[in-house]
Amino acid sequence: MLKENLNDLQLFLVVAKEGSFTKASALLGVSPSALSHSIKALETRLGFRLFNRTTRSIALTETGEHLLSIIEPKLTELDREMQDLHESLNRLTGNIRITATEHAASAILAPLLSSFVRNYPEITVEVSVNNGFVDIVNERFDGGIRLGEHLEKDMVAVRVGPDVRMLPVASPEYFLTHPKPETPYDLQQHSCLNLRLSHQGGIYAWEFTHDGKELRVKVEGQLTFNSVALIKSAALDGLGIAYLAENFVADEIKAGRLVAVCESWCPYFSGFHLYYPSAKQHKPAFAKFVEAIRFRASKKQ
Repeated sequence: MLKENLNDLQLFLVVAKEGSFTKASALLGVSPSALSHSIKALETRLGFRLFNRTTRSIALTETGEHLLSIIEPKLTELDREMQDLHESLNRLTGNIRITATEHAASAILAPLLSSFVRNYPEITVEVSVNNGFVDIVNERFDGGIRLGEHLEKDMVAVRVGPDVRMLPVASPEYFLTHPKPETPYDLQQHSCLNLRLSHQGGIYAWEFTHDGKELRVKVEGQLTFNSVALIKSAALDGLGIAYLAENFVADEIKAGRLVAVCESWCPYFSGFHLYYPSAKQHKPAFAKFVEAIRFRASKKQ
């Protein structure tokens, strides 16, 4: 009922303003007979006449005039609001919510955001740091950044960083009093710095590969953090062996402040990807964000 009345009220508005079924039908792209039938159907549903008709002209009834005064400003306002909505959806404005691991936030997002927010001042970006996997649909995120091998298969994945590998690292001071591990099995004799995954709540098992075989090692130590920045700081302080992304500690390794071990057991694997639901229709602002972050990754490689 509401849908039929709304459609026919829009037709009524055009006929009333044009003062002619012929002119209104030409403007609307329908036949005069079809238009007249729609107006008659509207009058029947409403229970009163809207037009006085003669063979040569039509004129609004008093009730028709009253209805016109009611609906014209409302339909005009509705049309304007719909146009504003259409323009806003096609304008680079709005909010973007992204979840990322701590490393991805610092290595991928932080360098991008300074230029992005300057180039698109009407777009706001919220970054939520979480080292576990996040259900972006239920948590209402536009997208997330995680390592490519950890993504769900029903997600669109856009590469945003180069291949990476994880390395066990410790300070030279630590190795003054502890022998360097030759294999990951030796790590169980060391004080290691563990990472607790914030979403699942478990301890991250260190992953290695040798001769085509995968190995997951659960290490022990006095310290456990849910922050890779704190783990790196503890490793620099000589408090144990950390397991961190190579590019996260590259400067410290180059400067000799950290020493990598078991490197032959640490292969490269797929790096960070931006992921988002394939079925979701995204705002132009998010599409621009995807374009910007993909371009940055290609420039780094």
